[in-house]
Amino acid sequence: MSDQGSVNEMLPPARLGALGIQHVLVMYAGAVAVPLIISGALGLPPEQRTLLINADLFACGLATLAQAFGFFGVGIRMPVMMGVTFASVAPMLALIGAGKGVGLTPNQILVQIYGSVIAAGVFALLVAPLIGRLLRFFPQVVTGTIITVIGITLMRIGIGWVGGGLPTVKKPVDGVLGDFPNPAFGQLDNMAIALAVLVVILLIAKFAKGFFANVAVLLGIVAGGCIAAAFGKINFAPVANAPWVDLVYPFQFGLPTFDVWAVITMCIVMIVVMVESTGMFLALGEMTGKKVTSDDLTRGLRADGVGTILGGIFNTFPYTSFSQNVGLVGVTGVKSRWVAVAGGVILIVLGLIPKLAAVFAAIPVYVLGGAGLVMFGMVAATGIRILSGVDYAANRNNLMIVAVGIGVGMLTLIAPNIFDKLPRELKPLLDSGILLTTIVAVALNAFFNGAGSDESAQEGVSAAAIKSGALH
Repeated sequence: MSDQGSVNEMLPPARLGALGIQHVLVMYAGAVAVPLIISGALGLPPEQRTLLINADLFACGLATLAQAFGFFGVGIRMPVMMGVTFASVAPMLALIGAGKGVGLTPNQILVQIYGSVIAAGVFALLVAPLIGRLLRFFPQVVTGTIITVIGITLMRIGIGWVGGGLPTVKKPVDGVLGDFPNPAFGQLDNMAIALAVLVVILLIAKFAKGFFANVAVLLGIVAGGCIAAAFGKINFAPVANAPWVDLVYPFQFGLPTFDVWAVITMCIVMIVVMVESTGMFLALGEMTGKKVTSDDLTRGLRADGVGTILGGIFNTFPYTSFSQNVGLVGVTGVKSRWVAVAGGVILIVLGLIPKLAAVFAAIPVYVLGGAGLVMFGMVAATGIRILSGVDYAANRNNLMIVAVGIGVGMLTLIAPNIFDKLPRELKPLLDSGILLTTIVAVALNAFFNGAGSDESAQEGVSAAAIKSGALH
């Protein structure tokens, strides 16, 4: 599919709506997963679980608008969708376990979590300029390595979708997240539907032009949903039972409280979020042909902070740029940030109209599986394209940077428990293969090659992209 327009191109309303829905469908399962995990750990009643999900969708939309539309030095103004980061799950479960241990009620635990979330958002706003000035440490050998690992890491999600979830499901036991076998994983009929979605997307990519090519993923998901419905594999009861309107307003569980250790833990989570977001922004810059500057990074990271503050205010959790949607940009070639703005508006509407949100929720994850393989593979392929422009002949150390960077990034992906003997306080840092790759690749590049300038780093990435055909 050919690249189209620029990040500021305004598309016709009908096309914007369809492309926005496509982005929402891709991120929906991930967007509601964290509220479901946390509400389950707290033992909240159904109405409060629904409240958390509605609040999450509403805040997702606000955070996306802050990032893609932007205002007053906030927002990278690229096609970025925002969602709750999974890096916050383990620390929040630890807070829940500790709170239950001293007799706190679910509401008291939640307002403590929201206090730490708001404080972490303020922390992100303060340190965003510092992290934004680190662009010189991201030449093409580092950027390509990070983006490749992002794609490979996401592939685990896509493969899980194909199988109907994950081989194991995570459930909180006494405040600790444990892995339990998923009996529904790998059912052949579900995998056949995922394959059908993939085939539809590939056929559209091959034969369709214009608008239909842009919404290939959406059409594939719709086709998969129709097949699942025809075989009675979609439960529409939640749609019928969901209310039409449910307002979301600040501090519905009470005013936030601020515990020092909870705040410190969530600030560490935000460091992870911002490092991962830096990789996402560089990947998007590669896919859209937009040169990402230090100022751009700072604005984008500030939006992570603003989104997280909004999350704490509107009864939800820390926000980050959703990498699933970066892959969608690569598949469709549609660069316009207004598509993400449309997606943000749709998320706000879904948060206020639970019946519509239930329609999206009714789509089984295996329907998303075929689309996930394409999108997440596209992210990895983008990293490989950048790496193809790295000079390995004149500088063999570049090969060492790529090899060790990818290898370290695979540690927690292949062996999730490999760091279990280290202090639990380090878990938010060590659980992220993307963060580990970033630290190792940046450190090895500085050791072998030194630190260049912001301009040379971005010029190297752009030159590699043009040489490899990533930009047209």
